[in-house]
Amino acid sequence: MLQARVVITLKKGILDPQGDTVRSALQSLGFDGVADCRVGKFILLRLTESDRAKATAQVEEMCRRLLTNPVIEDFRFDLEEVP
Repeated sequence: MLQARVVITLKKGILDPQGDTVRSALQSLGFDGVADCRVGKFILLRLTESDRAKATAQVEEMCRRLLTNPVIEDFRFDLEEVP
């Protein structure tokens, strides 16, 4: 069995008001060392597919068709064996 760890982030150049709010809140709490903050999504998928190439193709298709908005978001993922 394989597990996919998917990280979804806004593309560079896309404004991130949620990230700006988090950065501002951190600064108001005294964390002045934060120059920028980008907020994204993390998705953990357990797959029944054991073939790594097929699992990779499936996760890429899931990301393109449902999990991300390809106009404004990028994604990356890694696969790992799980018991």
